[in-house]
This record gives sequence, structure tokens and C-alpha cells, in this order.
Amino acid sequence: MRAVVQDAYGSADVLRLARIPKPEIADDEVLVRVHTAGLDRGTWHIMTGKPYVLRLAFGFRRPKNPVPGLDLAGIIEAVGPGVTRFAVGDHVFGVGKGSFAEYAVAGEGHLALKPANISFEQAAVVPVSACTALQALRAGGMEVGTPAGQTSKGLKVLITGASGGVGGYAVQLAKAAGAEVTAVCSGGKADHVLSLGADHVIDYIKQDFADGSAHYDVIIDLAGNPSLKRLRRALAHSGTAVLTGGEEGGPLTGGMDRQFRALALSPFISQKLTMIVGTERSEDLEHLAGLLQAGTIVPAIDLSYPLDHVPEAMRYFDAGKTRGKIAITI
Repeated sequence: MRAVVQDAYGSADVLRLARIPKPEIADDEVLVRVHTAGLDRGTWHIMTGKPYVLRLAFGFRRPKNPVPGLDLAGIIEAVGPGVTRFAVGDHVFGVGKGSFAEYAVAGEGHLALKPANISFEQAAVVPVSACTALQALRAGGMEVGTPAGQTSKGLKVLITGASGGVGGYAVQLAKAAGAEVTAVCSGGKADHVLSLGADHVIDYIKQDFADGSAHYDVIIDLAGNPSLKRLRRALAHSGTAVLTGGEEGGPLTGGMDRQFRALALSPFISQKLTMIVGTERSEDLEHLAGLLQAGTIVPAIDLSYPLDHVPEAMRYFDAGKTRGKIAITI
């Protein structure tokens, strides 16, 4: 099969197109013929091998799996004998092992049926980013698409990094929950986040969201660089700040040190500081599938690249130009 591979950690220059054998599946896995893959921040981390702590899981000197890519949407080609939820021919979306390829292996618990009203391209850019956004809102005490979501109405929510993949879904999910949403991004991307439903936009180049002029019940910090002092200054007396991401941290642990400091401080103050590490579970993917089917959330695709242009796509992503998501068509 055709696949993008990397033999070492580094910049987009380590990525190349190659022909490799189709992967084999275990009893509880399926083989997906990938129609479209999605590009997410996690794939960038695995490509670069930073922060270095990730190498404990993905390989010390080089990636254990040479094929990058997590998000996927496609058609099931084969199923393991232990798989009960899917059959050959099912149209699915979720997370697999090495989705920048014509075929990828995925665990049964990391997939859901693709809603019929969205394309493979749209479905492929949902899993990692939308699951992270959903879990961040839940950590902030919010919910969408369930009766518990009624409690979120009227909350003032601030989302940093709102123009990115996770941020775009966080804006849509928070609005669907009835919150008043303020999005933080560059001025050039203000029109994008407003189109997603944000009530207010703060251009971080011109205005500091923590200048004391407003306080928020929930802050979803996806930018990864505001200090805890600044987050607390913008947070209501009993508000909740949820931290995730951390590209601005050091090479060893990234932003995790800031997140752990937030957890250590939280028990001693009136505000709640917490963190999440996004995971992709079938139950969350099925919940998101229902929201996609209803039109509650709509994937925002900036650009699509063919498989042999993945290095170009990664350079565009790394330059911070993306408004929403990038799709990789196979």
C-alpha cells in the first residue's frame, strides 16, 4: 500500500511517501480502507518527538510505528474475530494506527459509524480535536446534547486558541450548550471564529483577556502559554479553568509542568484549576456523531491535501496559518 512514513523524529522533512505491506489486525481490531485522514496537533508531536517525554510511549530514537496519522474516516475492509460492533463495508470514523496510508488498523473501541449526512472528508477531521473539546467542556462542568447541558445556559466561557482544530469545536459545543462564548485568537482569524458562533472575539495581539475587564465562569485554555496568574485573573471567584495542550513549554515535558502546577494549586484556592489529556473513545465518538447528524456541530476544513503532499500540509500547519482543520485525501 502507499503510505507516508518517517524513519526519524524531526521536521516535515522526515516525511516521505513509500510502499509498505498492509498492516495486520488483532482479534479486537479492524482494517480500514482510509478515504480521508485528519491532521492534528498530536500527529505533529509524534513527528517531532517533542516533548521528549512522549518518546517513552512512541519510541525513544524513532517512532515505533513509522506511519504517522491518527484521525481517519473510511470503509471497513476486514474485522478481527473478536469484533462485535462493526462489519465489513461499514462507513466509520475515529482514530487508527498510522492513518496517512491507504489502509490503517483501528481498535473497535476507537471508532463509530459515520453519519450519513457528512462526507468522509468532514468526518476525518472530527475525532481527536472534537473529542478533546468535548472532554475539556465536561471538565469545566459543561455538557452539550444531554439534559445536563441545560445547566450551562448563561455561563460566560472564554476559549483561548479558538481558531484551531480543538478551539473551533469548543466554540461550537459551548454555544450549543447555551453559553456566552468569548474566543481568543489573532485578528486575522476573527471572522472564522465568529462564523462558528462565538459571541465576542479578543485579538490577543491588541488586548489582554486577563486585563480585569471581564471574568469568566469557565476558561478552556488551548493556547498552552498563559501563566496561571493570568488565567486566575480572568477567572470568576469560583470559576473553572481547564488546561490542555502545551506547545509553548520546554522540550522535555512541554506544557505539562504548568498543568501539574495548576493541579497542585487548585485545592488551596476558591477557583478550580484542572487539566485533561484528550482520548478518543467510541462512546464520545457516537455522541459526536449524533451532534453531527443534527447539525449541532459542523467540521470546518481549511485545506485538503493529497497523500503525497503531507509534508507540505504539515509545514502549513506548523506555520500556524490554519483556520480550523486540514484533511488528507488518500
